[in-house]
Amino acid sequence: MSTAGHAVVLHLQALNFAYADQPALLADWSASVGAGVTLLHGDTGSGSGKSTLLRLMAGALPANGGRLTLAGVHLDEDAKGYRRKLFFCDPATDAFDQRTARDTTALLRVGDARFDEDRWQSLVEGFALSAHLDKPMYMLSTGSKRKVWLAAALASCGALVLLDEPTGGLDAASVNCLWRELMHAARQAGRAVVIASAERINRLPLAGVIELPLG
Repeated sequence: MSTAGHAVVLHLQALNFAYADQPALLADWSASVGAGVTLLHGDTGSGSGKSTLLRLMAGALPANGGRLTLAGVHLDEDAKGYRRKLFFCDPATDAFDQRTARDTTALLRVGDARFDEDRWQSLVEGFALSAHLDKPMYMLSTGSKRKVWLAAALASCGALVLLDEPTGGLDAASVNCLWRELMHAARQAGRAVVIASAERINRLPLAGVIELPLG
């Protein structure tokens, strides 16, 4: 998969990955992800590997070979520098359960000197999060937790933002807020957003599509 016409942000070169005793998800697979919004598409019930591929892109899961390069930084040479250039939060994590939504956001933005405070505040309002900011995350619904992570992700200024099924658990007003923000992201130069989704996305101009399972 390539994104012709869009400046390349992420290079994935000759990647290999398989879980133990499972068929290979990636076998000498190469791709490039350009600025704008890229859809990572696969059936949620097929075990297609969307979440796994996002974690590989994030450097949160080691590949069995190959190289990832984000905005000129090679993961194998400078893992910390690579991860500072991206935003990824696994929506299934319980790592923040004992922290408030506000403190969780503060942790997620560490290292992002260009974090957009005004945009984050606008997203808090758009997602109706204001009343929940000082509650511990374990008290929030699945949808509200996802809004906390989305607000931090969309206010971040990293070169790459990785979103796993971002509309899951969201109310209609929050979904509309999300699409508005992603429309803005689709126009930003030098920044890539990858959305893993079982559904096709028809409301945004896409820089590219990665279809899973890979042929």
